[in-house]
Amino acid sequence: MKSIAAVLGLPALLVPLAVALPAQAGGPTVIAPEPVIAPVEPYVAPGMDWSGAYAGGQLGYADMDSSTGTLEGHGIIGGVHAGYRWDLGTFVAGAELDYDTTDVALGTAPGDSLDSVLRAKLTGGTEIGNSLLYGTLGAAKAKASVGGNDLSDTGYFVGAGMTYDLGNRWTVGGEVLQHRFSDFDGAGIDLDATTVTARVGFRF
Repeated sequence: MKSIAAVLGLPALLVPLAVALPAQAGGPTVIAPEPVIAPVEPYVAPGMDWSGAYAGGQLGYADMDSSTGTLEGHGIIGGVHAGYRWDLGTFVAGAELDYDTTDVALGTAPGDSLDSVLRAKLTGGTEIGNSLLYGTLGAAKAKASVGGNDLSDTGYFVGAGMTYDLGNRWTVGGEVLQHRFSDFDGAGIDLDATTVTARVGFRF
């Protein structure tokens, strides 16, 4: 009996190839590459930019204490402020001037009062959402009327505040400051003042 190789006239080693070829008659099998899935980056909402000039007003309450216990009182305080901020990414720095007139009677003598406070501020804080939380310090110059005399002295203050952006460049906030005036105008009396104010501002 003749072998398949002899019938086909092929060498015996080529028989498996001849049998396999019909299976490939449809063309070579193409293996598609696996799809590459790019990682999805989480969305991070852009933060606010607090850089720029601003101005506004404040209204609040002042409480005065003295080392002698005589020149003490409390009352309304209010005024205006203006400044500039630099947004450095994770930190917001600023400088500000503010001026308050007051209605604080000092002691029991008629006419003794704290009249005004002018401040030069440095501020620094961090942004949380649409809010800016900050600390502040600087120099303060106070004017007072005591015993019919106009007195003035320069001291320092430290404090903290918060500003919230309402949109359309308007802001609201609050601030608490602690002031210290040593030997006020050479009178031998130390004065301390705590102020709490609500603030409204506009960013240019």
